[in-house]
Formats: sequence, C-alpha cells, structure tokens
Amino acid sequence: MDGYEKLVKKMLMEHGWLFLRSAKGSHEYWGKEGCKPVTVPHGCKSRHTANGIMREAKIEYKF
Repeated sequence: MDGYEKLVKKMLMEHGWLFLRSAKGSHEYWGKEGCKPVTVPHGCKSRHTANGIMREAKIEYKF
C-alpha cells in the first residue's frame, strides 16, 4: 500500500466534501457546508491518521 491519501480523499468526495485550499506545509483543507473543515496531509501513510480524519469528518468508515 502506497498510503492512505488517495483513499481518504476518495471517501471525503463520496460524502460531499470538497477541496478548499492548500494549507501550511504539506496539507490540504477539505470542507463541507455545516461542518468544520478537516486537514488531510500529503502522503498520509498511517492508518491511524486516516481513521482520525474520517472520525473528524463524521464519516463512519475504518481503514
């Protein structure tokens, strides 16, 4: 597995999240109306980080 970045972004898009902008360093902000934006790191290699992003986005999915 090359990492979880593409999978995280795919899940976010499937649940209506949109790319907002690049963030400081190697991160991106993703947002959805009525929800707090989430930060996605480039090259996310940790399953725990990917699951944390899903939890923060209130998406019930585990990698």
